[in-house]
Amino acid sequence: MEVPLILTVAIEQNAFRFFDALRKIYYPNEGNIVHAHLTLFHLLPNEPSILDDVADACRQFGTLNLQIKEPILTGNGIAYKIECPELLLLHKTLQQQWHSFLIPQDHQKLCPHITIQNKATPEAAKELQEFLQQNFCAFTAKGTGLQLWEYHNGPWKLFKEFEFVRN
Repeated sequence: MEVPLILTVAIEQNAFRFFDALRKIYYPNEGNIVHAHLTLFHLLPNEPSILDDVADACRQFGTLNLQIKEPILTGNGIAYKIECPELLLLHKTLQQQWHSFLIPQDHQKLCPHITIQNKATPEAAKELQEFLQQNFCAFTAKGTGLQLWEYHNGPWKLFKEFEFVRN
C-alpha cells in the first residue's frame, strides 16, 4: 500500500526559520514531530497523476507573495494568518482537479496559516497571542514552490519538491 501524501507550500528560508523557531519554543515537545508548514492538502493518494498535477501547477504559478498577518487564536493554540490571493487560486485549481478523491477537510475553503502552538489551554493560547502581538509587524514572505510529504502515521518524510517556475 502506498503511503499517503500531504501538500505544503515551500517558504523562503528566513521566514521558515522564524516560524520553525517559534514552533520549537511554543509547540508541545511530544507533539512537535514536523517542522513549521503551510498545508494545502492533508491527504492525497500517492500516485503519478498527483506529481504531474503539482508539477503543472508550479509551471502555471510564479513565486507567491505571502502576506504574514497577525497571530490568531485557533482555540487551543496560535497560528499566523496568511493572505495571498494567488495561493487561494492555486488551491482552488487543485481542489477542482482532485475533487473526486479529497477528504472532507480538503474540500473546505483554504484558510492559510502556519501553526506555532497547539494543545494549549485557551488561557495559555490567549496569553501567547497577546505577547506575540506586542511587537508584531506584518511582513511578506515568498512561497517558492510546493512540497509533497509522505505521511507515516505521525512523522512526515519529504517525498518531492517542486519550484514555481513562472516569472
